[in-house]
Amino acid sequence: MSIMIACHQVQQYYGAEQVLSSVTLEIHSGRKVGLIGMNGAGKTTLFRLLSGQERPYQGNVHIQKGAKVGYLAQVPDYAADMTVMEILRTSFSDLLALQERMEQLALRMSDTEQSEQQMDKAIRDYGDALERFERAGGYEMSARIDSIANGLGIPVAYYDEPVGKLSGGEKTRVALAAMLLTNPDILLLDEPTNHLDMDAVVWLEHFIAHSNATVVVISHDRYFLDRIVQEIIELEDGEATAYPMNYSAYRDEKQRRLVRQFEDYQEQQKEIKRIKESIKRLIEWGNRSNPPNPGFHRRAASMQKALDRMEKVKRPVMDQARMDLEWRQKGRSGERVLVLDQVWKSYGDRMLLQEASALLRYGEHATIIGGNGAGKTTLLRMILGEDHADAGTIRVGSRADVGYLAQEAAPPDAGETVLEWFKVHARMEEGAARGQLAKFLFYGPDVFKKVSGLSGGEWSRLRLAILMHQRPNLLILDEPTNHLDISAREALEEALEEFPGTILAVSHDRYFINRIAEQVWNLQDGELKVTLGNYEDYVGAGV
Repeated sequence: MSIMIACHQVQQYYGAEQVLSSVTLEIHSGRKVGLIGMNGAGKTTLFRLLSGQERPYQGNVHIQKGAKVGYLAQVPDYAADMTVMEILRTSFSDLLALQERMEQLALRMSDTEQSEQQMDKAIRDYGDALERFERAGGYEMSARIDSIANGLGIPVAYYDEPVGKLSGGEKTRVALAAMLLTNPDILLLDEPTNHLDMDAVVWLEHFIAHSNATVVVISHDRYFLDRIVQEIIELEDGEATAYPMNYSAYRDEKQRRLVRQFEDYQEQQKEIKRIKESIKRLIEWGNRSNPPNPGFHRRAASMQKALDRMEKVKRPVMDQARMDLEWRQKGRSGERVLVLDQVWKSYGDRMLLQEASALLRYGEHATIIGGNGAGKTTLLRMILGEDHADAGTIRVGSRADVGYLAQEAAPPDAGETVLEWFKVHARMEEGAARGQLAKFLFYGPDVFKKVSGLSGGEWSRLRLAILMHQRPNLLILDEPTNHLDISAREALEEALEEFPGTILAVSHDRYFINRIAEQVWNLQDGELKVTLGNYEDYVGAGV
């Protein structure tokens, strides 16, 4: 199996900060690899090196000669007036040029005024072009576009829309479709499941699994990684470590390696301490000898050289910095927390809910799934009283104290810092506020960041800090793991598992659903179907 990607002792800087210090790795042809690491570990930097957008400060990056590389950035950049179909058709630029050549030759063949020799040449050239067009799949262009666009949830009605009118998520789906249509030898995917609904993610998993391409994917979607990758490469402290396994197996193996490394570190520290004590004694004996004995000093110097040459075992970080979540509630609610009884809801001609009924009791944890536009967020808004059902009733039980985490962007710039924003919304003095913010990984100067300039993950952590401080007994969460890295997702899941109150969460994160759900509410084509259990139970039920 040939090597498609190789890096040797790669160093790279982001401004004055060294992001990659010594990255060495090999990825073989057809391999499916997950690239993981904490935010800021250098994952996107490494992708920019592999895609040829940047050159390493030091070291070598090798891509197999002639290999076509497809790179999906998190934020695609297109001219606003290009239509979706124009973008998708750019993936077939060679075929389109060949098609145009065939049309020109067809016109020449219809010209009766040219010589027999010219006509023969035009016919031969047309035949050659037609053969190449057919061999390259020219007549399947439209079918391939429709297949991939449909799989990723891009409706035919969008084909003639200017891309400037699309949302960020819709643009990303178009960019992903355009890249897959190019049929590259190497796929570099940076958070490809962002903005995809569950059906589209499952389609993408199937596409990657049956692709001959070498695939490297940055993702916080652990279920996705478990389904598609054969190898995990972790970026940590500027270096790369390979684990020939999927994500769940990597977690277990990483913990075992950390324990072994810590044991090796402790043993080496004991040995270093013993050698240092021996050197100290030898020097003392040499100095006390009368006359001085240089042999003791030579032995001490020899031992010091051996100590300096010793390859030191790094002290492993056993616990990475992570959110310190502990959900508490002021008091419990009544037994019947949420009741949906024969609920109907439509917008224009679109029926979102028809005869929807469900029951959530105190302490139960449920997740809502469904495609983009199915009405999940609308259902949450009706439960919160921000929207109304057309028919039927929605009742929130007695003593229910609701805490709501919405999908929303950071507020416009009003000059507020993280500390100021938290103090106002939590009604807390500065000292206590800084202590609480530290639990959500806002340390030192981080608390003086402008709220408007926070990343998606930072904004989610700040809102979770407020929500935890409110101590509700009914949590309503709209895509709570969006923008959170893997460590933050796992901290959130552990806290929610221990939460004694009631949870209703909209989520596409199947790993999250498996950990916290006791019911799955599937909203599709206006029907709400309730399956007891987690995501695996839902799949097993064939709903």
